[in-house]
Amino acid sequence: MLLAVLQANAAVLDVDANLAVIDDAARRAAAAGASLLLTPELFPVGYAPLRIDAEFDYATLPDLRERLAATARRHGIGLVYSLPARDESGAHRITATLLDRRGATLLDYGKVHLFGGDERKAFSPASAAPAVVAFEGLQASLLICYDVEFPEAVRAAAVRGAELLLVPTALSAGFDAVPQVLLRARALESQLTVAYANHSGHEDGCEFAGGSVVAGPDGALLASAGDGPVLLFAEVSADDARAAREKVPYLRERRPELYRDWEAPGRDS
Repeated sequence: MLLAVLQANAAVLDVDANLAVIDDAARRAAAAGASLLLTPELFPVGYAPLRIDAEFDYATLPDLRERLAATARRHGIGLVYSLPARDESGAHRITATLLDRRGATLLDYGKVHLFGGDERKAFSPASAAPAVVAFEGLQASLLICYDVEFPEAVRAAAVRGAELLLVPTALSAGFDAVPQVLLRARALESQLTVAYANHSGHEDGCEFAGGSVVAGPDGALLASAGDGPVLLFAEVSADDARAAREKVPYLRERRPELYRDWEAPGRDS
């Protein structure tokens, strides 16, 4: 499957402008033969947690989701987008959604690990494990930004069968080791492809690092970006994940009953 990854600069709370960027990227990705477009964290509204908390109208979400679904249908391409959302309890979450090429929702995910004071003021952490769904011949799952920096989160997706992990992110400058080192390690240790889509440029006081990547199940770099706007492409395959897991069976040879015991409070080494 050909995967497209959007790295771009969003305009904070200018939904029309940001949806136009996504629509244009979807058009170009579909024309190149891609089956899926991955976009950055909170891109349709821009990454600005405190302004979202103060100014975003959550009542507009159904229309916003329908406009994104229309983009998927119009261009015949799967789409991963990330939005603020309000759950049934009224809590505000950062979420990601995977649509198929007909605009139907396949997966929703809520961010479990919030990063920094602004996110914690504006949102509440989710707690549900990453789910896995079949997409274009691969088993796909979602995490969001800081989630992928925790090996437990990636491993949770892998043990549920994920072969492709899709990660919208909003990584600020100064954390270059995350895409350059950590993402490749996560892909290698859990033997799945990790695709990571970041913002670029300046948004509401935050300078973004760019550096979007796609890392294969052997840790190889399949695609990488600099710090500017770009549409990345990478061929991803379920066979690669399956071959890596057969060659070195990390997932099969885990001993989680020991790890739980090791982490129990009061245990000495």
